[in-house]
Amino acid sequence: MKKRIAVFSDVHGNLTALQAMYRDSIQQHADEYWFIGDLLMPGPSVQEIWHILQTMAPTVLVRGNWDDLVVRGARGMMDTTRPSHIYFARLAQYVAEHAPTGMIDELASWPMHVTKRVGALNFGISHNLPWLNMGQDLFPTQATTNFDKLFNVAGEPVDIAIYAHVHHDLLRYGSDERMILNPGAVGEPFNHWRTLQRDLRAHYLMIEVDDIGLAETSFRHVAYHRDQEKWLANNSDLPYRELYQKMMVTGRAYTHDDDLLTKYNDQYQYAADYHRYAQKING
Repeated sequence: MKKRIAVFSDVHGNLTALQAMYRDSIQQHADEYWFIGDLLMPGPSVQEIWHILQTMAPTVLVRGNWDDLVVRGARGMMDTTRPSHIYFARLAQYVAEHAPTGMIDELASWPMHVTKRVGALNFGISHNLPWLNMGQDLFPTQATTNFDKLFNVAGEPVDIAIYAHVHHDLLRYGSDERMILNPGAVGEPFNHWRTLQRDLRAHYLMIEVDDIGLAETSFRHVAYHRDQEKWLANNSDLPYRELYQKMMVTGRAYTHDDDLLTKYNDQYQYAADYHRYAQKING
């Protein structure tokens, strides 16, 4: 038995990065795909990304915190008390207005945690912790005891835990030497160390499992044309598209820059836009 699995996450609406990652995975002879959360926002592409995901037909899908934000915002359930909440809400409105039929409900149905057996190995797969898809408990520099929580799941013991969320590719071990993997981010790789942050390629993980165990672990970094992604944003009606284009240059996210978000929220009346949208869909 030999199976090659492309593990990917944190696309965040970046179609050009996802296309590059998918092409590379085909060249790497992927047999199946595992997607572990955060498909959309803040990038401009919705239907195209959804189509690629359906083409991949992942055998594992788990729900990330931004997937939850998409669902809540699309259903008119987001509050607008903080600048970042307006940001999430208005982007989710954009997704809802461009989503194919049934997409929002399907996102909402994805589980938080999946256990998947491949050969002799049992994988535990979640976006962050098995019961919590947000927070910084599993930032790469956190204590090993935090990462041990990935193995606290009911049923058959997990041999290898895979999570996403922190946008860093990673291989480390728990206290009992069970393995922990993170594929990094397809659309938004992060690193606070400036030299490493320059690598803004599409990051994902290719693993090969055979009869003995894990035969290969390959962290793939795939180049793509970031100017093409900027062009897609510029030729769309994406809210905050100037910020997204800036992100394509700097690699930084502006999700919690309250002063900058307030400037855009006030200039474009994004909160009022979302309130009208929520009232319309909720009667």
